[in-house]
Amino acid sequence: MLLQAQGIEHISQLFDSLKTHPASMSDDILVNQALAGKTMAYSKLYPNVDLFGRYDYASKAIAMLPLPLNELFAYKTDPTMAQPFSENIFRVGATVSMPIFIASIFPMDIKAKKMVQSAKDQQYINLLKNEAVIVGANSNLLYIKSLEQALDQKRSSLLKTKGFVTIKVKNGRTPESALININNGISQVDISKNDLVLQREEVLAIIQSLTGVALTDAVNMEQKGTYKDGEIKALAPLQEKAEADRLGLKAEKEKLLPSLVFQGSYSNNFANAYNNNLPVHNDYTTLGVILRVPIFAKDQYAQIKKSKWDYEATKNDLDKMRIELMAQAAQLQNSLIVLDSSIELYTNSIKDKQQLLDIAKVSYQSDRLSMEDYLKYEDDVVLEQSKLYKAQAQKWQTLMKLNVIYGNNIEEIVK
Repeated sequence: MLLQAQGIEHISQLFDSLKTHPASMSDDILVNQALAGKTMAYSKLYPNVDLFGRYDYASKAIAMLPLPLNELFAYKTDPTMAQPFSENIFRVGATVSMPIFIASIFPMDIKAKKMVQSAKDQQYINLLKNEAVIVGANSNLLYIKSLEQALDQKRSSLLKTKGFVTIKVKNGRTPESALININNGISQVDISKNDLVLQREEVLAIIQSLTGVALTDAVNMEQKGTYKDGEIKALAPLQEKAEADRLGLKAEKEKLLPSLVFQGSYSNNFANAYNNNLPVHNDYTTLGVILRVPIFAKDQYAQIKKSKWDYEATKNDLDKMRIELMAQAAQLQNSLIVLDSSIELYTNSIKDKQQLLDIAKVSYQSDRLSMEDYLKYEDDVVLEQSKLYKAQAQKWQTLMKLNVIYGNNIEEIVK
């Protein structure tokens, strides 16, 4: 759903929109799917009860129920009795079964719990990733806005100089090429601003795709804290999945162990006796405990092998991701130190270059500096400003990446 940016002034409001957007709701669905899997695994511990209706046809009369030998003798002595044998038998009843001991159920239940935790961990990490993207995109918007302001200042400065140059050209004190140069400088500023407009539209589209909010400019945000290193919590979803796969392998192996199952049934039977066609009605109940001992299960051996390789693949992915994140975290931490230093250096450099530009204007007006050299000073100021604003945006993005890796709450750091 598309939301207008009216009333959206702070980054926290974008975070709120993110949580109700399909980008985040898909993770809620995955958690619910994992919870459903947990319920399915746990439900195997409960009894199964079924009602049934059944019709049996036999080419020769069969017994409607198991008959003791003494009852058979009684029917033999009295041929007029309706005997519980028939070719057409109708049965209704119920069956119940319940595991007493099935070893594989317990690791499967724990596996399902691990999968739920993995889904919840992934949901949290995905939320952090999306929040980090929003913060990074907003920092780019701030960078673009600051650079546009710097270009506006340059354009204003060039226009003032243009007025002075125009007078000098009219008086014949300066060749007309000077006016062409400064007009070209103004055009270059306008071209750069157009490029920034295109960049801003791309960044706004990123924010809109995650939040549904159609911004027109950057929103306010302030850094309230920094990252806390330690455990790499971005590994948590894969760690839980690896443990779930290990339990899945254990469960598949335990399916080869003996199992003990309780079964019971009640059957109510109706038929016409085969000897005199009179209606017969009887019922009986059976209760039993079944011991199953797998002797040969080729498909189960194949499933064990598959589960083993699934587990090995997940472990390998976990080891690979751990190495990558450790290297990335070290690189980002070093980059953060360098960026802080660069921001300070760029800030001081801009002050120096601005002073040099002021001197260059005076020198040009007094004919002690050429137009080309003067324009270089104008360019130097904007170039140094762009480096500063870019470094500030990179610092935001670097900080957010570290918070994702270490699982820090971004909403407590950026407000």
